[in-house]
Amino acid sequence: MSYDVDAVRAQFPALRSGTAHFDGPGGTQTPAAVIAAIGEAMSRPLSIRGAALPGEVNAEEIVRGFRRAMADLLGADPGGIVYGRSATQLTYDFSRTLAMTWNPGDEVVVSRLDHDANIRPWVRAAERVGAVVRWADFDPATGELSPETVGAQITGRTRLVAVTGASNLIGTRPDIPAIAGLVHRAGALLYVDGVHLTAHRTVDVERLGADFFVCSPYKFFGPHHGVLAARPELLGTLRPDKLAPSTDAVPERFELGTLPYESMAGTRAAVDFLASLGADAVSGADAGRRERLRSAYAAIDAHETALRESIEKAVGELDGVTVRSRAAERTPTLLLTFEGRDAADAYRALARSGVHAPAGSFYALEASRHLGLGEAGGLRVGLSAYNDTADVERLLTGLSDFLR
Repeated sequence: MSYDVDAVRAQFPALRSGTAHFDGPGGTQTPAAVIAAIGEAMSRPLSIRGAALPGEVNAEEIVRGFRRAMADLLGADPGGIVYGRSATQLTYDFSRTLAMTWNPGDEVVVSRLDHDANIRPWVRAAERVGAVVRWADFDPATGELSPETVGAQITGRTRLVAVTGASNLIGTRPDIPAIAGLVHRAGALLYVDGVHLTAHRTVDVERLGADFFVCSPYKFFGPHHGVLAARPELLGTLRPDKLAPSTDAVPERFELGTLPYESMAGTRAAVDFLASLGADAVSGADAGRRERLRSAYAAIDAHETALRESIEKAVGELDGVTVRSRAAERTPTLLLTFEGRDAADAYRALARSGVHAPAGSFYALEASRHLGLGEAGGLRVGLSAYNDTADVERLLTGLSDFLR
């Protein structure tokens, strides 16, 4: 399977700055095709969606194209694709809506591995209705969150389990299908934060067993917003707060106000861009977008994994560096700490040489504390599809100079 990283890099105008970007987990750079799609959407007539005038038709086509693209990306039903300002906003909205169905004494399970956006909304929603919050702890030595650990917190009173598809701090990928089986046998719902996962692995929400799955297109080359996928029939059972004249149709009942068509157009273009990265690995010119996406993710995974392994090997030879990312299944995301040195100092040293690897806990506050790193966290090295061996060499040279 071929992967031409030089050709990929050529499509990102921001890379001309010369910075070696290892900050993908916080948001990737944007390809020219996405930038062009946003401009194209805003240069054509736009109005409230409809079917008579050009502006109405353009808006309708953009919204439908966005839902189809995200459905292809996530293996979901287009009728269950919900637009949101961010994954955090969507999770808060759905936590409040779902909590309307909870009673005092009901239980919610959250994980210390998660970004706070998949913890705090559920904790606050539970507090409001008198529900009990139960915590699933990951193993700080290995970074693993086992299905058995999550299952031990599930009881007959559990209404919802919230867990990450991949840790944005240390990359751990829990066994979501196994967790889903335990959740559903207890009659509960599973809410999966797929923000970090979707940037690196093919997602199939049905195979995962996720009742709700959220992600953020700006983590995979798109605009800054969030997306939630769920079965339309499940969404139809929920009654969110909305304006009286607003439509009650699914998924529109969850989308407040006029939609940002330009962002939706950009997200569709981001999905198409991703699909284009694997086109040469699919036999037949007529392969559908879902099949091309599978091929693209396989190529990206192989590329990112090779770079990750080279970094791990080299870092393992440096004195005073601890790699906190150790799970058997993980994304190409490494959290590093330094004996007697602050990760923030490493970040600043790398920045001076044009390498962007940020330091912190990155809103995974519970995970950072559980690792014994407090709020300071570590240096996060996150690979993306456009990183190359030259980037890695600059990173390793910068770390060596910092430690010298």
